[in-house]
Formats: sequence, C-alpha cells, structure tokens
Amino acid sequence: MAAMAACIAGLCFGWWVLSDSADQPLAGPMTVHNRPHRLTGTPPKPYEFPGGGRTLAGAYRLVALYGSPDTPALGALGEQPVPASIERVKGIARAYQPLSAEPMLPAFEIIATVASATPTDNGDYSRETDARTVLAWVQAAKEAGVYVVLDIQPGRSSVLAQVKQYEDVLRLPNVGLALDPEWRLGPSQLPLQQIGSAGSAEINEVSGWLTALIRQYKLPQKLFLLHQFRLTMLPDRQNIDTSHPELAYVIQMDGQGTQPAKQSTWQAIMANPPASTVFGWKNFYYQDSPMLDAAATMSITPKPWYISYQ
Repeated sequence: MAAMAACIAGLCFGWWVLSDSADQPLAGPMTVHNRPHRLTGTPPKPYEFPGGGRTLAGAYRLVALYGSPDTPALGALGEQPVPASIERVKGIARAYQPLSAEPMLPAFEIIATVASATPTDNGDYSRETDARTVLAWVQAAKEAGVYVVLDIQPGRSSVLAQVKQYEDVLRLPNVGLALDPEWRLGPSQLPLQQIGSAGSAEINEVSGWLTALIRQYKLPQKLFLLHQFRLTMLPDRQNIDTSHPELAYVIQMDGQGTQPAKQSTWQAIMANPPASTVFGWKNFYYQDSPMLDAAATMSITPKPWYISYQ
C-alpha cells in the first residue's frame, strides 16, 4: 500500500539500469566493444506549479470553488461534476488574472470531513468523505493544473487524527490543507448550536506533522489555511507557529452577509496576525448581499491572496 501511495504521489522515481550482472563472468577481456552496458534514465523533474516554481507564498494568488463532491448544498464545488467544476474555476481565475500581478492559480477547496448535526458512528459529529472519492477529484485537478485544499471540519475529533486519514492524498504535490475551527467542538458542543475553536497547540501539532510529510517526500510548499470569522475561533493565534518555510500560511475571513458587516469582520481578523501570514476572502453566492465581483474583491485592502466561492 505504501508503495502504491508513493507512486500516486509521483514518488516512484524512474531510475532504471540495464547492465550485466556482477556475478556473470565476462566473455573475454574488457574492451570498448564488450564492456557491460549501463543505461541510466533521467529522474523525473520535481513537480512545479502551473506557472512555474515550487513556492506558493508571494508567488501565486489562488481562487477556489468550495464545497463537497456531489453535494450542492455544501457549496459551489458540488454543483457540477469534476470536468465542469474544473472549467468553472478556470473561468473564475481568468476573470481575476488581469487584476493580479501574480499568476492566479485555480483551486478546489474540498470539504474532506463534514460536521454533522446528528451523531456519527464514532460519536465525533463529523462525517469523513471516502479518501478514494477525494483522490479522484484531486487526480483530475492535478492533470488540469488545478490546486486542491482539503478542508477539515473535525467535530469532536482530534484535528490531527482526521488529517492523518488523508495522508495518501496529502502526499500529492498539488494538495494543501485547511482547518475550520468553527467546527472544532468540545465534548458537549454540537454543530450549528455552538461555534467551535482551535487552540494554537493543536494547530501547531498539525502543521508540524504536515511539514514532516513535505520533507519526507520532498514536496513543494503547501498551502496551510485557517478559517476565521470570530476572534474566539483562534483564541491564542499569536502562538501559532508560522516558522515552517514548507507552508504558505493564510487566514481566511469567511464571514457572510452584508458588505459592511463583512468589511468590519475583515478589519477585525487582520488585526495583529501571526507573522508570515497573508489573508483570504470568501464570496458566498447565496448569503452575501451583494456578492462582490472580481474587481470589487481585488479592491479590498489588503488585496486577498486566497479567494473562495461557496
């Protein structure tokens, strides 16, 4: 299984050698004509993002469709099959490109684990999407030059425990990670009844594990995204470790509603952020009044580095 996963992640390096066995006697003295043949293939080039390079931070802005595969109620991503989702997000990226000096990288933000209003079998109030379903979308996205962010809504579960269930997917070079503290619940909390929170210790545990994975498999930099629309969702975010160069840190303001309310939340979220952090913005098709178009979104100060559509 590990070997298969490594192949999926593009890590089956194509070294191939054709030579005579060292145990086989040669049929005469070594000459230019009868010495063993050794043909060594060139290892595959390390993965680069569609616009070049292996770094996201400061090099790309991303625009994403958010949601769960085949579940329209959870966001725009699931409103159409994979090929149509690819075309849809690429069209959105094209609308943004004239407004950005950096390449706009189209992306999917896939809700890998979905907070549940009713108890799940293991009692964590979070339903895990089958990794094979996620992988099918990720592989199609990779072939199309689309980045993918796995969104974790852990319920009462440990965030790291859920993230590890998608290790094989996170080994792929075009996959980053998003944590949604709104759905990180205490032992007696319920989704949609309380707004959860994630402490810096748990977030740092996840970022440390993800960094180790990147180093082990020599992956390009990964997006590490934290959702926030209330200060209480990240109660001690000043202690979040943002020192890993392997990660591109983004805090996304994903509040919905009127534009004055969203701007107020934007200003509050931007105050005193952790070091080396940039900001993202979410547009809601049905809950914003009105929803900003591309030009208005890019006129926000500071200009967002990550924009998603739900």
